[in-house]
Amino acid sequence: MQSKRGKFIAVEGIDGSGKSTQVAKLCSRLKAEGHKIYPTFEPTNGPIGSLIRQMFSTRITADDKTIAALFVADRLDHLQNPVNGILKKLEEGYTVITDRYYFSSYAYHGAHMPLDWVIQSNVLSAELLRPDLNIFIDIPPQVGFERVHANRADVEIYETLENIKKVYDTYHKAFDLLKEEEKIVFVEGNRSMEEVATDLYELSVKCMTEA
Repeated sequence: MQSKRGKFIAVEGIDGSGKSTQVAKLCSRLKAEGHKIYPTFEPTNGPIGSLIRQMFSTRITADDKTIAALFVADRLDHLQNPVNGILKKLEEGYTVITDRYYFSSYAYHGAHMPLDWVIQSNVLSAELLRPDLNIFIDIPPQVGFERVHANRADVEIYETLENIKKVYDTYHKAFDLLKEEEKIVFVEGNRSMEEVATDLYELSVKCMTEA
């Protein structure tokens, strides 16, 4: 008997939103309760994702369009990889929880080039798989900037205050443009870690139990 297809949840947020920490906490809690969970992230740790990370840390120089196109390629491999792709994991009955998906591309790349182009370049990914739920951890850009600079010695190319503000605004433009096609929920992120974690947990369990 084939296992029931899992749900796909994408967690989004600007730099400093606490997104990666929250995804890790959420997956650990759900696994401990016996749920079949597959955590993942973008850019991936595959060959294309590794190349992107080198560009972020300025070890390799590339322009915005090149980076955006590489994200499209990395995402398609993330979805369709025959070993550990998202589509395969969903068919195996896992709930897949990803730290970033295509709304991150819309926000980060749409801040520097036409947003319509970025959305169109990701159409194939959206046709292959839309999240059952997009959760946006919402914090003010200034708070994100302060958190990033308080916690890290190495700051990536997108982590200036000006850019974080642009990314935040572009996230909201993309959410507004796609609100009819996508299920998007906002979580107030400028609270205690425990309060945010509780909201993410409750939203995820609700999504997982919906038909």
